[in-house]
Amino acid sequence: MRYLKISLSILLFCVTGQIGYTQTIPVGTPGIEDYYRRAQLMGLADSSVSFMIRPILPKLSFKAKDVFYPDSSETRFNLMDVESAFTSKNGKLKVSLLPLSVQTQFNSHHPYGWNDGAMIPAKGLQGLVSAGVYLEYGILSIQFRPEVVLATNDKFDTFDKDHYPVIAARYYDFYNNIDLPARFGNGEYSKAYWGQSSIRLNYKDVSFGLSTENLWWGPGMRNSLLMSNSAPGFKHLTLNTRKPVKTAIGSFEGQIIAGRLESSGFGVLEPERDFFGDNLYVPKGNEWRYLSGLAVTYQPKWVPGLFLGLTRSAQSYHQDLNSFGDYLPFFSGTKKVNADEPTEQRDTRSSVFMRWLWPEEQAEIYFEYGNDNNKGNNRNQMLEPARNRAYIFGMRKMIPFNKSRNENLLFSIEATQMQMTSPEDIRSADSWYVNKHVRHGYTNRGEVLGAGIGPGGNMQSLDVSWVKGLKRLGIQLERYVHNNDFYYYAYEDSLDPRRHWVDFSLGFNGEWNYKNFIFNAKLQGIKSLNYQWYLLQKPGDIIWVNGRDAFNLQMQAGLTYRF
Repeated sequence: MRYLKISLSILLFCVTGQIGYTQTIPVGTPGIEDYYRRAQLMGLADSSVSFMIRPILPKLSFKAKDVFYPDSSETRFNLMDVESAFTSKNGKLKVSLLPLSVQTQFNSHHPYGWNDGAMIPAKGLQGLVSAGVYLEYGILSIQFRPEVVLATNDKFDTFDKDHYPVIAARYYDFYNNIDLPARFGNGEYSKAYWGQSSIRLNYKDVSFGLSTENLWWGPGMRNSLLMSNSAPGFKHLTLNTRKPVKTAIGSFEGQIIAGRLESSGFGVLEPERDFFGDNLYVPKGNEWRYLSGLAVTYQPKWVPGLFLGLTRSAQSYHQDLNSFGDYLPFFSGTKKVNADEPTEQRDTRSSVFMRWLWPEEQAEIYFEYGNDNNKGNNRNQMLEPARNRAYIFGMRKMIPFNKSRNENLLFSIEATQMQMTSPEDIRSADSWYVNKHVRHGYTNRGEVLGAGIGPGGNMQSLDVSWVKGLKRLGIQLERYVHNNDFYYYAYEDSLDPRRHWVDFSLGFNGEWNYKNFIFNAKLQGIKSLNYQWYLLQKPGDIIWVNGRDAFNLQMQAGLTYRF
């Protein structure tokens, strides 16, 4: 302990006194991030903050005295006897220690889960460690919070080798056009990232800088159509508001990014398959992609609690950037694609969303509606408005449970629909996040940037939790349909409703604060029907047969130490 104090003293040279800082709360921070959103439901926090462009800065948005101790009823401890925040004698230099976080996850049978940042889809045990330092000097701020992930990445049953060869070929037709490896190599996995780090210039309500932080756009809790923390954070330039900008007609929030996306470096399956001697896997290469994005929210002055927003994103391989318009393509339309024109060398998507907060009722309702790679003109869009669409719908309601002890029950439901509606798109193996020119799809390092359930996925989720301050104990029920777009593409000649790969899960989860610590845990049982779309059908069997089912036990546990 003595050596730790000496090291910290050297690191935070010649500084004394504790102050407040404008650190971000990383997307998905256990306990703390959702505390602020729940506080809005209860009318205890500023209702002009949309929560639809994250990460947030509670110091500015909610005037929090200490962003990592948001509950004023908490007694602050200092178990390590270390000054966590300092300012220089002239008041210009400010330094603070960021929380130390250790998160672990275990899957017993096959990969499951998303919204876990740098963690990978893997069987077995994996862990993520992060910590860091925050510094301010005038308009300059530096947040250094790297992440290290380690995973045993155990072997598991992927797409079954007993599938008919033509079905395996169709699997590659689909997954050759998106970077979603079934397994990240054939051995242990380790990776270090810059994590939730940034360097910024801040002026009043606006910030510009370079960041590798995870982003979340939209009102969803379990999924987001364009930007979530399912994949590791990526390098990006960002120009964004730091808190709602108030005007005569209401308040606005916004963000523009220009980023670099990387490939996973892995194939489709391990080992790869062939079709009568021909290799099915078509390597994607390791070239990086340029991503541009825009998110804007508006809170009308005349309707308190109502937030309206839109997002747009576009990605291209870096060698396809030829003009200024290629760097900011969301200000231009998407070109029509048909047989007489070359494929659009840009992968685009957009969404509109709404969140309506009712503090008097301690409730909120939200939705997001998106369009993926618009392939027609406005007339065609009016004729087929559901084509290439996806949507998220959710509600949350807080009900007092024991007012004298400030205890409440929180009910949450959310539905996500990613499945395509057009037979033409399904027959061409088209889907959300999949692209035949930008063949890595809408991914970073092998995971989807948007909804973690992935292309063609559908989900319904119900969560009931007991909450008190930072403490939460809950039960979660979910139904998850895996990639129905691939199902209809691969099995169009012999559709059997029992072949859908559907997961039913029951989970218990919670967060608990104690002194400097926040503990979080989750225990979830997942029953997979027709795992990997496989039926136990033999020659001579009738079509109505059972599928190959699987059971997976997922356990998560973590702790966060706040200095």
